[in-house]
Parts: sequence; C-alpha cells; structure tokens
Amino acid sequence: MPITKLRNLLLGILAVTSFSFFTLTHDEDDLVNKIATQLDKWLTDYPQEKVHLHLDKPYYAIGEDIWFKAYVTIGEEHRLSALSGILNVELINDNDSVAKSIRIPLISGLGWGDFRLSDSLTEGNYRIRAYTNYMRNAGDDYFFDKTITIANSLSNKVFTRTTYGYSQQNGKQSVNAAVAYANLDSVLFANKPVTYQVISATKIIKKGKGVTDVNGNINISFINDVPATFKSGSIITVIEVQDKEKITKVIPVKAMSDKVDMQFFPESGNLVNGISSKVAFKAVDGEGLGKDINGVIKDEQGAEVATFKSSHLGMGVFNLMPQQGKTYTAHINFADGSASTIALPKAQVTGYVLSIDASNPAVIGIKVLGYNAQTGQGLTLIAQAGGKLLYAGKSKVGAESFSAFVPVSRFPSGIVQFTLFSAAGQPINERLVFVLKNDLLKLDITSAKKKYAPREKVKLDLTAKNGRDSLVEGSFSLAVIDETKVKPDEDSENSILSDILLTSDIKGYVEKPNYYFINPDIKKRADLDVLMLTQGYRRFEWKNLLADNFLPMVYQPERSIDISGTVTYKGKPLPGVSINMVNTAGQLFAADTTTDAQGKFRFRNLLFTDSAKLVFQATNKDGKRNGVNIVLDNIAPQLIAKNKNTGDIKVNIDAGMRFYLQNMRNLVNEDARFGIGNHTIQLKEVVVKEKVQPAKNSSNLNGPGNADQVLEGKDLNFGCSSLDMCLQSRLFGVVFMSGVPYSTRNLASRTPMQVIVDGVFVETSYLQGMSIAEVESVEVLRTPAKSAIYGSMGYGGVLIITTKHGTSGGPTYNTMSPGMYSYTPKGYYLARQFYSP
Repeated sequence: MPITKLRNLLLGILAVTSFSFFTLTHDEDDLVNKIATQLDKWLTDYPQEKVHLHLDKPYYAIGEDIWFKAYVTIGEEHRLSALSGILNVELINDNDSVAKSIRIPLISGLGWGDFRLSDSLTEGNYRIRAYTNYMRNAGDDYFFDKTITIANSLSNKVFTRTTYGYSQQNGKQSVNAAVAYANLDSVLFANKPVTYQVISATKIIKKGKGVTDVNGNINISFINDVPATFKSGSIITVIEVQDKEKITKVIPVKAMSDKVDMQFFPESGNLVNGISSKVAFKAVDGEGLGKDINGVIKDEQGAEVATFKSSHLGMGVFNLMPQQGKTYTAHINFADGSASTIALPKAQVTGYVLSIDASNPAVIGIKVLGYNAQTGQGLTLIAQAGGKLLYAGKSKVGAESFSAFVPVSRFPSGIVQFTLFSAAGQPINERLVFVLKNDLLKLDITSAKKKYAPREKVKLDLTAKNGRDSLVEGSFSLAVIDETKVKPDEDSENSILSDILLTSDIKGYVEKPNYYFINPDIKKRADLDVLMLTQGYRRFEWKNLLADNFLPMVYQPERSIDISGTVTYKGKPLPGVSINMVNTAGQLFAADTTTDAQGKFRFRNLLFTDSAKLVFQATNKDGKRNGVNIVLDNIAPQLIAKNKNTGDIKVNIDAGMRFYLQNMRNLVNEDARFGIGNHTIQLKEVVVKEKVQPAKNSSNLNGPGNADQVLEGKDLNFGCSSLDMCLQSRLFGVVFMSGVPYSTRNLASRTPMQVIVDGVFVETSYLQGMSIAEVESVEVLRTPAKSAIYGSMGYGGVLIITTKHGTSGGPTYNTMSPGMYSYTPKGYYLARQFYSP
C-alpha cells in the first residue's frame, strides 16, 4: 500500500478516535505499512466469494421439490460477485455421497435452481452444499453447507422414534437405543421380528435380532470399546410387518457417549497473572449441541474465587484474576444433577491481555493490560474486517497498559478482528468482535386485501429503504409457506445475514445462527460477543499473510463452461491442427479451434445443458487419424467431508415430521382426486411371466446374469446425473460411503467392492464419471458363492458394469478411437418455473 494511502488511513482514524495512553502515528511505520500492504494484496489478488442459498422450506418430503435462489458475494463489502459465472449445488445424502448435483449459471452473482426429490431417494439427513470452482482454493469450510431432513409420506409404511440412554459397564461406554415402531397414523407395530446392525466408521459393532413389545418398542444395546474413535454411527434395522414384508430403517447414532465437552477460552488467548480477564466457556454434548451448566471456580486450596452460569446454548463468561503460584479448577454442575471438574488453562507469568468492551452500540472500548512485559519499541494494534485495514494504532514506548475508544461507525456490520502485534511483528493477542449496526434494509410488504379466496391471485408490493430512509434497488427473494403445516424454527435458519456475516468467517459449528439477528437486544448482543470469544477467525493466518505465503490458486474462476485438452500424434504434442467439436444430443451445435504450439486447445463460452453429448475429432497434418489421440483436461471432483453440522442432524426424521407428512399425504390424495400435479397411482400386483436373458453381454465369469442382483440400464433412468448416484439405495446389501461401494457383508474389513467395467478392473471413482445413458446392466456379486471366482479381488464383493457397445443405440462414455473422443459433460441446469396449483 502506498505511504500516502497509509497516512490518509491513519489520519482518518486519528480524527475519529479518542484515546488515553495510546497514540496513533501518521508517520511512516514499517510494520503497519507491511500489514496494510499485505492485506491490500490479499484483498485484491485473492478476493473471497461467499454463497447464500434461500430455500423455500426448512424440511421436505419425497415427491416434493426444493426451490432456491442463490446469492454469491465477493469482497469486504459483500457485493454481488461478477468473478464466477457458475455455481455448483449438490444434494448430499447421509452416507456422504452426492445424490444430485447441478450447475447453476450466475448472472451478476444471482442464480436459481431446484431439486426434484424423486422416489429413488430414501429418507434421511441430507446436506445442500454450494460453491464456485474458485472457492475450492480456500477449502470446503467456506462452502454453503446446510443440513435438511427429507422424509417419505408416499411409500413409507414404518415410522420410528428413537431415544438414547448411556451408562458405564465394567468401565466401558454402553449405549441403549429404545426404538418405537408405528405407521403414519400412530398404529403400533407390536410383536414384530426385528434384525439390526450397529455400524460406526464402516465397522459393524454389533448384530442382533429381537421382537417388538406390545407398544411397538425394542431396545438395542451395544458397547463402544473405542469412544475416541467411534463417536457416531447408525443402526440399520429390518422389521417384518404384514405379509412378511421387510422394511429397512436407518437410524442415526449422533453420539456414542453422553460426555459433555467443556472448554474455556481466556479473552485474547491467554490468562496472565495479576490481570483480571474475561474467561468464556462452552459446554457441548456428543451431538454437538450446547448444554446448560453452572458452577464455581476454586483455587488449589479449595477457596472459591468465581462463579459461572451459561447464558445461551451452553456458553457464558466470567471474570478471573489469576495469581502467581496458584492453579484453578472449575467445578461444573449439569442439568441432570451430575457434576464434573476440569482444570483451567495455566496462567502466564508475563504477557498481555487484550480486553474489549463491545456492549455500547456506538463505541468499542479497548484496553491492553500487561504484566512484567517487555514492550521494547512499543506495540501495534490492528483491526481488519474482510481483509480491509480499518484501525491501526501504536503504543507509547515502555507503556504496559493503554486504552482507546473507537466509534462503531468506522466498521461495517460483521466480524472485526483485533490483533495486538509485538515490535517484531509477531501477533500476541487476538480478539473477535461482531459489529451489528443499524444499517439493515427496511422492507415493507403490503397487499391490497387482508383476505383472499382459495386459489385467488395475491399481489404483494415490496418497498426497500436504507437507514437514511431512502429508496434502494436490489434483488430479493420471498418464500410463502402455510405455517399451519410448515413450522420453521427461525433461530435455526440460515439467513443471508447469518451466512454472509457470521458463519462464513469463523471456525466450527454455530448452533442456531439466526438467533442473534432476530430482534437483537442487549442480551442477544452479549450472547453474540460470547460466541466471538469461543470461536476463531479462519480466513487467514497472520504468519502466512505477512510471509507472503498465500494459498495457491489451483482452481480458477469459471466465468463460463470451457472445455480444454491436448492433441498428440504418436505420443507427442500436435501443434497447429484443427479440432472439431459436435454435440450429437439435444440441441445440435458445432465449433472448431486450432491447437497451439504445445498441442493444447480450448473451447470457450459454451452453452449447453446436461443432455449434451460431445464428440471431438482431429487429424494430423496429412488428414490421417491413425496415431492421433485426444485427451481432455479433467478437474477432479470436490471431495466430501463428514457433515460438520452435527447439531442439525435429526434422529427421528419421520416421527418428528409426522404432522407435516400427514398433511402431505392428504394434499397428494386431494390433488389426485382433481387431477392436479404429477402423481402415481399404485396398482394391484400382477405377475408377468417371460423368459429373459439378463446382462447378455456381461463379462461376468459366473456367466451373464449369474449374480446376486441384476439391474438393467433402463431401470436406472430416474434423474441422476452419474452412475454412483443412481446405484445408491438401489442395490441390496450395498452401501455407499463417500461415493465408494461396500458390501454390508464386509463392512468390518473396510474392503470396498471391486468395480469391473466391460471386463476391465477399474477404480471405484470410475462410477462417478459414468453416465447412466451408457449402462446396459449392473450385476452385484456379494455372496462368496458368486464372488469367489474372482479370488482375492472379489473379497469385498464385485460390481460388474456392462456398457451398451452400440447394440441398443445408446451412447458411449469417454470412448477413444484414433482421432476421436466422446464426452458427456456436466452442462447448465435450466431452472424450472415454480408450479402452484
């Protein structure tokens, strides 16, 4: 940053800051100048994009649609981004595999999309994840990632309600799950046989069977030998109901223990002897939810020196002045009457405490207190928000304590990071403050009438004004729901404020993020300040920033769909030759370009949907194809980490949504009576007898179709974009974890199934790139009788994929012949228009 710009910044701060024992300099300061320069570089060269999706409802049922509008912002002012032109949106199931994915075109940071919840999906806890390709550089911690529940009211015959209890047996953790079975109308499934498996981290902890009692209940108990490793899991139960029909229910085990994790967070990082400090605390159970606690702090002699009590979701704060030679212990009382003790962090003999008072909505009070600290050439205090330097001050040489008052008007709404630096440029203390100014838009929605007849058109007028009461323009979205049927928990919602200003910038799971923004008062501001004390800033680390050690930009912004690759001739780059591209499916189009000196080519600004089937052709300079090879550049798919929002996972999905599902069933039946919407009528079973030859072109060593299960390609055509998505929940005895198929017979060994495509052994990741359009059949070999013929390669089971080879007129996938290449890309998703009957 130029010196004149830095001077102007400091002079501007000096003009609005009052202080005592604290001075600001407008002279050249090497450290402040370096910090300002590096922040400016990070802000300019590595702008940060953020995503918010506005969903139409908090939960859904199979057969419904998820509608959303996307907002992508950039920079410290959160303006709509023009950097990226494509947004990836994924629906991820509770096995951490992608169930559906779409690419949304963005226009000035805005986009629209939807997911149709087809009956191929199973009920469960799903996640909606959204990110641009450019955002992948910073990692998936920064993606939009929301957990939603999807239940089934159409074909679901069995509903469960599970409660967990915990105890110690012979020094080991015992977990008891009390599972109650009933139908949608609360009719109990009494005296029904049940088999079950308890699974954690792909390991089967226990198998068993039993019979429900007269109330439809069964108790499933198991021992967790390694609670540090197996922290969560699932119970897979199979209940036999009428006519010996077997229904499978998967029940999440969110916590393998009832242990509460208690942590203490001294303000700005450390306790220092002789200095009174705020100490924040956070109590979280195994499910990731805050637990109310209270207690006292005692020294090593048992003298009580402080008391504490949680104020919101297990979080709170107290004051403590540690003394030299003393140690301190927290004596904690839990709501269930149990108690625990934990040692507080040890105080430092020397050091500083950065204390901030953010209770005044107009002024932020800052105090720096030192004890036996060597100030040297003085200390520097920096405040930044979103990478923009907003405050810079320097202490007097030799001063151990100083203070300042900074008007809130200097900062934007959102997280402000205060950092105290030593004279050598080392960060000593850090404190986050959330600034919540009265700068939100004032929205006024009016309608011409207060009451409307059924199916009468409703017209709403929206007026938006800023804090100065001036009209403003903007892009808005509005979802209308029937609150007698859909009951959202407003505190738990992900609003555009909580996403863009709060959760996208701090580490860890935030429970009920919207609580802090709904009618904020003194208590909510105080609770938000405690949250800042217990969370950490995560956008960058000062050490890396000042050392010019920025994250490499591996993933470039996608402004449009581009396809690139290389043409070679007998293994060497082929420069200066023409390469043609033709779409053979959907809307026909063609393009051509020329390879550069390295044989590389790129088709830019392409516009096509998921239905595209592209064929590339190239020849050598003599017009011959022999020896010519086309290879497309491949962007590896984004990996899927475990769901970080553990607190949002619901154990009792269908039972918790019973009222909503009953309304859904009634609505579907009512619409079907009048022929409204798209519905399926269940017919009585009929038996069709015909001799067929399944998987006739299969390479199965047992013989075509000689497998534990056979699926034909036509059975897979239900809206998924890749083969691994379509196979999930369609294969008996097979589960997908992070996209990898495992036979339930071999979960304990963690051996994935061997995938064979047209007789070739391939990696399991190959399934993620295959389109269902090319699949003729899928054979599953799970039992030893079927998989033994493959020897050790078949130990975990075998999936045999047979493609269409042109026999049924279907396309091929990434098939290569001299001078030709066939490719099924992921195109734009064309958002449907919202349908209201």
